[in-house]
Amino acid sequence: MREASLDRLKAFLTLLPSMILIGVFVYGFIGNTIWTSMTDWGGSGALALEPEKNFVGLANYIDLFTGFLGGGFRQDLVNAVYYSIMLLVGAVGLGMFIAILLDQKPKGEDLLRTIFLYPMSLSFIVSGTIWRWLLAPQGGVNILPTYVGMEPMTFGWLSSQAAILVFNWQDILRILLYLVSFVLILVGLFAMRKDTSRAMKRWLIPGIILGAFVWLFGGLIPDAYMMEEEHGFNLATLGIIMATIWQYSGYTMALYLAGFNGISQDLRDAAMLDGASEVGYYRYIAIPMLKPITISAVIILSHISLKMFDLVFAMTGPDNAETGHPALNMYLTTFRANDFAQGAAIALVLFLIAAMFIVPYLVSQYRQRGRR
Repeated sequence: MREASLDRLKAFLTLLPSMILIGVFVYGFIGNTIWTSMTDWGGSGALALEPEKNFVGLANYIDLFTGFLGGGFRQDLVNAVYYSIMLLVGAVGLGMFIAILLDQKPKGEDLLRTIFLYPMSLSFIVSGTIWRWLLAPQGGVNILPTYVGMEPMTFGWLSSQAAILVFNWQDILRILLYLVSFVLILVGLFAMRKDTSRAMKRWLIPGIILGAFVWLFGGLIPDAYMMEEEHGFNLATLGIIMATIWQYSGYTMALYLAGFNGISQDLRDAAMLDGASEVGYYRYIAIPMLKPITISAVIILSHISLKMFDLVFAMTGPDNAETGHPALNMYLTTFRANDFAQGAAIALVLFLIAAMFIVPYLVSQYRQRGRR
């Protein structure tokens, strides 16, 4: 008993310096950022030795989501959502497709794997500069048709003013709640195959109630407090999305290829003997077995999509509103406008969005370990 207690004490003392450093330089700074976001630190006296800071509560957050001057941030937030969705769909889908092709053991597999993985080794600044040249209005991709006798393209890959999927900002809360309601109902319908009663109580009925509540009362708060303004998917972001998918599809390829190589060859042979085709093997056996890899890739790429400051800066500069990103907005607000409180509020919004992806994953992992 004494030896066990002594071992715990030794372990605690060994970890104590790291715990103190993490507590101060990670959670302490997060706490300081939260406090800063609830003050009015900014303006002409922001850089004084002892700047004046007054507590204003959630005023900075309210300005970001409902104020007139927060319109740029709201569009940047919409851009970030599209960046994340397109990156996840493109990088995961393309990486999985390339991994399946390489899993067939073609000639030159090692060379092909190196070629596809190489973009991952480049920094966002380097790849952003390359893609900026490729997507230049008067060169690069736009002049490719001239090599076959056609007229050059005129599409502004990084400067287009056009937008699709446009919606009113007052409808954003209703859209999100309707989406949650739809997901709950969809999960409930699938869960009914196993346990009808539980699916009804846990998923289906709450989803229907939420959808009905939003339909009846969802417009009261947004119409009263939110700005009536249009936001959408700016086509100028296509160039940045293409560059990001190009850079990270090789990363997801490596993850899936390692997973495919880890599946027993005996399992594959048994599936083929039972009549499974190549498509059936990957659809019903290999890909479902790699669910942990898919979840890890989604979390990592979602986190990366929230930190695209350097790629956007390199490709379009800091003042292109059509391709803005909250991370870039945070930098400009904090260090160009010297509005430290507003910049801290933007940082906290990004922090909470990242937590939405990471915390559920960590909770599920702890629950799985507890069951073991």
